[in-house]
Amino acid sequence: MEFTVESLETPALTKAQLAELLFEQIGLNKRESKDMIDAFFDLIVARLIEGQDIKISGFGNFQIRTKAPRPGRNPRTGELIPIEARRVVTFHASSKLKEMIQGQAPQ
Repeated sequence: MEFTVESLETPALTKAQLAELLFEQIGLNKRESKDMIDAFFDLIVARLIEGQDIKISGFGNFQIRTKAPRPGRNPRTGELIPIEARRVVTFHASSKLKEMIQGQAPQ
């Protein structure tokens, strides 16, 4: 089954558009489509909050990384500003996704 996003008017793919694609191409009703998309993203968010990595085969990995505190500088005034430690989400595309983006057929 192939998903197309040719009819999208905005450059970003939204959760509402994903739900609409499920409705149109798989045949789920609109409420089920929305609930499925919401549940999918809620699960990803919950796992990342817990500090677990998310691995989606053929797509990539989402990971939590802890950044250490460091000194920063206001570029306008040159004033030193401390930047506190924080957790950030990183995404690393899979090799299959990178190949598709480059226009190569996946192996």
